[in-house]
Amino acid sequence: MIGSKAKNKTISYVGYTNNLKNRLNLHNTSKGAKFTRGRKWKLIYYKKYKNKNEAMKNEYKLKKNYILRNKIKNENFNLITI
Repeated sequence: MIGSKAKNKTISYVGYTNNLKNRLNLHNTSKGAKFTRGRKWKLIYYKKYKNKNEAMKNEYKLKKNYILRNKIKNENFNLITI
């Protein structure tokens, strides 16, 4: 999960990658997902999985769970560096 400040609130984006540094760089250079373009992003949460299938299942759950996403944003923003 990455986060960015926008008009006094934190917005987040959840996605899957096997290269965290490269993916964050793509988002910050406006070459990542369309939603992330034009903003400065920071890693706020990540979890490593055994395989892509497990990661994709949990990505879906996290994207649908607004309350959990907000809890992670509020507790961890600016705490993780890569």
